[in-house]
Amino acid sequence: MSQTTATEAMTARLTAAQIAKKEKLFSIVNRASGWLDALGLSWVTPLIKMAIGDNPREQLAELRRVLFIPLIGIGLFLLAWAVFAPQVKTSLGAIPGPAQVWEQTVNLWNDHVREREKAAAFYERQDTRNDKLIASGKADMVKYRDYTGKPTYIDQIFTSLFTVGLGFVIAALIAIPLGIASGLSKSVNGAINPLIQIFKPVSPLAWLPIVTMIISAAYADPSELLPKSLVISAVTVTLCSLWPTLINTALGVASVDKDLMNVGRVLQLPTAKTVTKLVLPSALPLIFTGLRLSLGVGWMVLIAAEMLAQNPGLGKFIWDEFQNGSSQSLAKIMVAVFTIGLIGFALDRVMFALQRAFTFSSNR
Repeated sequence: MSQTTATEAMTARLTAAQIAKKEKLFSIVNRASGWLDALGLSWVTPLIKMAIGDNPREQLAELRRVLFIPLIGIGLFLLAWAVFAPQVKTSLGAIPGPAQVWEQTVNLWNDHVREREKAAAFYERQDTRNDKLIASGKADMVKYRDYTGKPTYIDQIFTSLFTVGLGFVIAALIAIPLGIASGLSKSVNGAINPLIQIFKPVSPLAWLPIVTMIISAAYADPSELLPKSLVISAVTVTLCSLWPTLINTALGVASVDKDLMNVGRVLQLPTAKTVTKLVLPSALPLIFTGLRLSLGVGWMVLIAAEMLAQNPGLGKFIWDEFQNGSSQSLAKIMVAVFTIGLIGFALDRVMFALQRAFTFSSNR
């Protein structure tokens, strides 16, 4: 074999290896693109594809669709807001524009940082005092107290997340078994369906007085981790958010292939195994759709529930600022509005990612 032929063969092998490597990279990116889309990061995919050598023209067109056009929409909204907001006068002054809202966002974060510094200083002084007492042989006088400063805006966000999470979990634990029973049995479905139609449209404002009276009577000795106002808000969220999961679970179970159920009967599978091996895998996509809808409903209901129950979350923050009536209150309320929207979007994306992870149909 001549030297030229050997060089050409080596070049061909290198080219084939490079092509195989690039195809492998594209395969990985294509698999990852579904997850990025589920998390609301679909604009990352065309950037990665351009970086590994895909057609720049096609990827720029995709990037324009998933990133540039949404950014233009957001920019036009901010521009219209900045222009027209100062022209609307209220009892608290003009409607704050984007700059004022951002300023209050920074102020709320700085307040949180200062409060955490105060808490750290408090615990440091407490530890120093207790160490001195122990060193002087007065260990019986050592006391540990919790810092009792006001909850910050960030603390209120986490309180709201914990409350909606508690209500959502309770709703799922009630709705999924009832939905499975309703989907498997026409008798159970006939008994439950009228109750669903009656209670599904009921507003959280109607549930709240009833829940407050029941919780106040039944939960007379509240724990520090679960104060009464938090439990009232969580139960109200449960009562309003369980219906989408219940309805979608029943629909998913009722839609399971009849041939599959007949196979279970032929094999004489026990009910528990029929549910776990046949029913749930087939019904999971609709169950997760119901869970996503329930979480969205629960997050909306939570704010009204916290306002009236005075649970120290975002709802109470909005109500307190409304009652405060200072010149900065309206901007702070708008900060809370955007926070609620962004957290709601993030929660929906997390649930969608979980749906992709646990259901076959969403991964095809």
